[in-house]
Amino acid sequence: MNEFLWVVYPYLCLMLLVVGTLTRYNYDQIGWTSKSSELLEKRLLRLGSPLFHWGIIFVFLGHVAGLLVPISLYHALGVSDHLYHMGAMVMGGITGLMALAGLILLLWRRLIVRRVRAHTSTADWLALGFLIATVALGLLMTLVYNVAHLPYEYRTTVGPWIRGVFLLHPDAALMADVPLVLQLHILTALALFAVSPFTRLVHIFSLPLAYLRRAPMQYRRRAPAMPSERAGRD
Repeated sequence: MNEFLWVVYPYLCLMLLVVGTLTRYNYDQIGWTSKSSELLEKRLLRLGSPLFHWGIIFVFLGHVAGLLVPISLYHALGVSDHLYHMGAMVMGGITGLMALAGLILLLWRRLIVRRVRAHTSTADWLALGFLIATVALGLLMTLVYNVAHLPYEYRTTVGPWIRGVFLLHPDAALMADVPLVLQLHILTALALFAVSPFTRLVHIFSLPLAYLRRAPMQYRRRAPAMPSERAGRD
């Protein structure tokens, strides 16, 4: 089971992510969208969406710094383990709470606004559920486990393991003694990657660079201007 969870399962999820994304791009570009529901309700969306998006961006950057950067580099730069973990707890806690608060607001919006709920698909509920579970488990690890116990040094276990996944030689033994809540956080994150091509989350792979070089749009009146309007411009 340990070999399946930390060697086979990650590649199954990543395969679904890559193959599913490419397939959807080739056969369903019209559906490649976040399916904005702003026209159905704006008040809660204006608060929940920025909270989630800004929070999750900084959470992602924190994961890159913590998991992909070897611990030896931090030591070479003079960053002590205590300083690193205090910074990770404070910044990870703040940004994680932002993301979770935004997700809860977006979930509440879909539950109480009838028009938004009517336009919510099964895939939308699935994506929202995995997002909330992943972020909540991450916060549970950061703000509860690491406070109740000594901060767990994932840079010597999870970090090398995930770098091994990318280098195609993961070591399942590194994950054997990882705290259960952190294991569940990783497993739900991998499941989120697997389902993302089949949900509105697929829009995270779109970068609208074409807008930077697109010609400006010009609007012209279909009907001739009235004499009073022409006089006003003159």
